[in-house]
Amino acid sequence: MSWSGTRTLIGLGSFVFGLAFAPRAGVAAPDETAWRAYERGELATAAKLYAEGARKGDRLAQFNYAMMLFRGEAAQSERGEALRWLRRAAEAGMMQAQYNLGLLYENGKAVPRSLTEATAWFERAAEQGHTEAQVSAATQYFLGRGAPKDYARAAYWYRQAANGGDVGAQYILASMYEKGDGVAKDLRLALYWYTKAAQQGDAVALVKARAVARQYEAEQR
Repeated sequence: MSWSGTRTLIGLGSFVFGLAFAPRAGVAAPDETAWRAYERGELATAAKLYAEGARKGDRLAQFNYAMMLFRGEAAQSERGEALRWLRRAAEAGMMQAQYNLGLLYENGKAVPRSLTEATAWFERAAEQGHTEAQVSAATQYFLGRGAPKDYARAAYWYRQAANGGDVGAQYILASMYEKGDGVAKDLRLALYWYTKAAQQGDAVALVKARAVARQYEAEQR
């Protein structure tokens, strides 16, 4: 995922809001000031600056302010304020906000649980190249969870995530090519993706790659 030009407070895994600090060049001055305040632990100042940016329609500020609210690092003046700003950032097209909103719907946190809504937001983020969202969208279609079961659509999104380097997606895509689930059975491509996953340290993928290689060689004789 590229976050060029942004400094983003990320974190919805297990809904313990961790932060990912990724300094980038070219950040607008107001956001830079807020970010530096946050790094110094001046949370009230950071929250004030992000809130000001959020009200002006800055989707990065909306997202970061939402994250501070969710984490309890900013005073929430009204119920649902964190969700409101997260939704605004998502609707403005910020893919991390879209993914996080999908996670909320998937788990029923701050919103009524809706796997259909989760799939919709995952897919919106996936279309912008968000790797984790691509995996999540693929899984929804693979399992028929919040979307009709569709192995071809699942394979499409797993392929996008696999191309983005996600080792789990590489393994699953390899398995789909090995079995012909949602794609034409192709041992050569199965071997390719198992090998890709193995190169990232997946020990099971390495075992599978060796087995598929033997099968592929036998079929070529």
